[in-house]
Amino acid sequence: MLGPRSKIQDRMAGLFTRQAAEYAAARPVYPKDLFVKLASLTAHHRVAWDVGTGNGQAAIGVAEHYDSVVATDVSAEQLRRAVPHPKVRYLHTPDAGADDDDLVAALGGEGCVDLITVAEAAHWFDLPAFYGAARRLLRKPGGVIAVWGYNYRVSPVEDMMSRFLHTTLPYWDSRARYVIDGYRDLPFPFDGVGLGKEGEPAGFDMEHEMAFPGLVRMLRSWSAVATARQRGVDLLDERVVRRLEEEWGGASLVRKVTFKAFLLAGTVRADDPA
Repeated sequence: MLGPRSKIQDRMAGLFTRQAAEYAAARPVYPKDLFVKLASLTAHHRVAWDVGTGNGQAAIGVAEHYDSVVATDVSAEQLRRAVPHPKVRYLHTPDAGADDDDLVAALGGEGCVDLITVAEAAHWFDLPAFYGAARRLLRKPGGVIAVWGYNYRVSPVEDMMSRFLHTTLPYWDSRARYVIDGYRDLPFPFDGVGLGKEGEPAGFDMEHEMAFPGLVRMLRSWSAVATARQRGVDLLDERVVRRLEEEWGGASLVRKVTFKAFLLAGTVRADDPA
């Protein structure tokens, strides 16, 4: 069976469960050409594993190019809000990064996964355990793992986002530094495949039309904002929201914004004993 979670993992799972509705509503859409590029990197297109799937947004994109997708998450509430798809099987796992025989069996056995994807979640994982599972599951040769994310870098409102981010810094879990820094320091012990590598993430844009209420929902979905609220601090009180609204250009203004996302993709190293 999957092993017990740490207290930190329990706390983060509970946090994401409480935020599930806001989180699903606030996320930008991943571009279709991202999934086309990832699919072009794998030798086969039979099985994919989307880890930390949340509402299944990335899993649905992956399913356009693979025969079947297993989409896992530690939050049962997130999975209840996931979008059904005939090629996606959603699975609740106590630990997203567990290197565990039951998890390997649930995904079809060792060496059977063509693509592993993690969207905006890898920084929360027990990375050594997750990477151990990835090495066991990826097809060799030809299997690819890809992790990506986005942060406060949203054009043309990056300055506004940066100022708000500064107010949240005391409330972030230490692992969130990986995503704040654009995965530049995220451990990623895999051979590059031409689409970002350890220490050198590739960039890509996610264009999104957003009204001001959508911006506020997105900010409320940040884990640091929820943590601050639990500690009695409202980082999005009426005064802050009013200032953000002025900087945005008014509550009714719909802006076309661009999230500056970052990506690491790789394959199991030839000399890796796993």
